[in-house]
Amino acid sequence: MAQALGEDLVQPPELQDDSSSLGSDSELSGPGPYRQADRYGFIGGSSAEPGPGHPPADLIRQREMKWVEMTSHWEKTMSRRYKKVKMQCRKGIPSALRARCWPLLCGAHVCQKNSPGTYQELAEAPGDPQWMETIGRDLHRQFPLHEMFVSPQGHGQQGLLQVLKAYTLYRPEQGYCQAQGPVAAVLLMHLPPEEAFWCLVQICEVYLPGYYGPHMEAVRLDAEVFMALLRRLLPHVHKHLQQVGVGPLLYLPEWFLCLFARSLPFPTVLRVWDAFLSEGARVLFRVGLTLVRLALGTAEQRGACPGLLETLGALRAIPPAQLQEEAFMSQVHSVVLSERDLQREIKAQLAQLPDSAPGPPPRPQVRLAGAQAIFEAQQLAGVRRGAKPEVPRIVVQPPEEPRPPRRKPQTRGKTFHGLLTRARGAPIEGPPRPQRGSTSFLDTRF
Repeated sequence: MAQALGEDLVQPPELQDDSSSLGSDSELSGPGPYRQADRYGFIGGSSAEPGPGHPPADLIRQREMKWVEMTSHWEKTMSRRYKKVKMQCRKGIPSALRARCWPLLCGAHVCQKNSPGTYQELAEAPGDPQWMETIGRDLHRQFPLHEMFVSPQGHGQQGLLQVLKAYTLYRPEQGYCQAQGPVAAVLLMHLPPEEAFWCLVQICEVYLPGYYGPHMEAVRLDAEVFMALLRRLLPHVHKHLQQVGVGPLLYLPEWFLCLFARSLPFPTVLRVWDAFLSEGARVLFRVGLTLVRLALGTAEQRGACPGLLETLGALRAIPPAQLQEEAFMSQVHSVVLSERDLQREIKAQLAQLPDSAPGPPPRPQVRLAGAQAIFEAQQLAGVRRGAKPEVPRIVVQPPEEPRPPRRKPQTRGKTFHGLLTRARGAPIEGPPRPQRGSTSFLDTRF
């Protein structure tokens, strides 16, 4: 597997650059604010029209019909046909249906249903002045060239303020983390504020618990897990990073905390999110390993990075042509990393953490591995609350009593005249029958 990961990535020459949403620096130094927005809402972006490498319209329509069918019968789909959901998430959810699919995948619709009125109350309540000041300073930094977040008084920045403030009131012991800004901003690009809030809650508490708290204990654990996976899958890259003194905490938090929203082209970000909401944190490790391989996978690339600054620059300056969604995601899904392997490595690194580490110990056991695990946990929680699960009943009608078969008269070798005249014993005396001029079959009496 290490050899496969170290091979050069060959990209089709027709793939074009799509850097409409690379990090804050590239956005702030981008084109002027009066250019046309692309199909994702970025002003001056290069994704105004689908170019080479994008699926044709007919294929997109077929995927849309499949997603409409799955979301229309979500309970049945998740309980019986989750493999189809996983496969369709890897192919990519159509943009027109992400507002419908993301809350279903992360279980936000169940939280919203079980907590009526919570978001409205939090949005109208006054926030903690400490967090409100910090949030206010970060609003203009979240995708400043996106049409939703250009104006400070626009609905994008105001909705982002309400969502982040609501989370600080919903979880005051955790407060606000700056990495929640880009995550909430991507959600607001596709969802109303209330649904975006509940999706943010699920990401912070179910997908990545311990990431956005004051101590970030889960980030430290996952950094050690990532280095262990890197040592096993890319030993030459791991050795180079150790020699130049580049630890995982120098680059990994920006990737994992922001869910790569500041590190990849926006179409690729959406594809990563589709797979992440379906399969869980394992996708983040796969994406991170792929990025490290693309930046430092060959001996020439490592030779061009003799020091710490050059290595970090290479990790942050991967050519956008190598990050196009189709080719990049095929590389991501080719990384052989099962959920069992990930949990085994987490357990091994958890046992090696020093007892004197600051903050509470990480609790990786509360992290759920994607949409299927979340769906099953919510079904179990509904049963514990007393709600009876919908179990299909099969009604069987009692069988009817068998009736004796009707016996046909034995007419073989006999005629109707013989049946009428032949009898056993002496003929019965009786009045003579009236004579008719003609006799038909309908007049015959048995």
